[in-house]
Amino acid sequence: MCVYLGEVCYVDISDWYPLFLFMEGKAIDYLINEQIRDKEVRVIGAEGNQLGVMSIKEARDAADEAGLDLVRVSPNAKPPVCKIIDYGKFRYEISRKEKEAKKKQKVVEIKEVRLSPNIDDNDLNTKVNQARKFLEKGNRVKVTLRFRGRELAYVNQNKSILDDFAEKLADVSVVDKQAKFEGRSMTMFLAAKANK
Repeated sequence: MCVYLGEVCYVDISDWYPLFLFMEGKAIDYLINEQIRDKEVRVIGAEGNQLGVMSIKEARDAADEAGLDLVRVSPNAKPPVCKIIDYGKFRYEISRKEKEAKKKQKVVEIKEVRLSPNIDDNDLNTKVNQARKFLEKGNRVKVTLRFRGRELAYVNQNKSILDDFAEKLADVSVVDKQAKFEGRSMTMFLAAKANK
């Protein structure tokens, strides 16, 4: 059934199979009650006890008797596993666990430090201190040595700049990827040392 309101078509998807619920951008196919089309299911009761394998009608009756929903939690099992639970609380618990996992997750950023082949010692020390701050925060550092014009003729002689840079940061970092020449620049990645 399709209802037109202006130029937008609203579709009633209550009869579609399988029904996908979209939670925070992820498709999760938890089918509930009448949406479950399997003939036989393994049922777990409201208290977590095994009720055994039974027909879908018996499982729905058991859920109605308890005043709760029948939710298919493991569709790939043979036979599929269904739980008798309150579906609203079930969805809330899932979203809460996802938020907790996101909080514990540490995002490592890649910070870039750019150098030139004719960099002076003081400028190099300033860049080293900048990279040290990034590494102490747990980020990775991409060190780029850019060549322009005739500097490209002396690429191999200027690799020592990246080696010196890595050597000055050896106490807080390890070389994640060795220096590699790409296009008009040479890049090297440094990662923070693991705390022991």
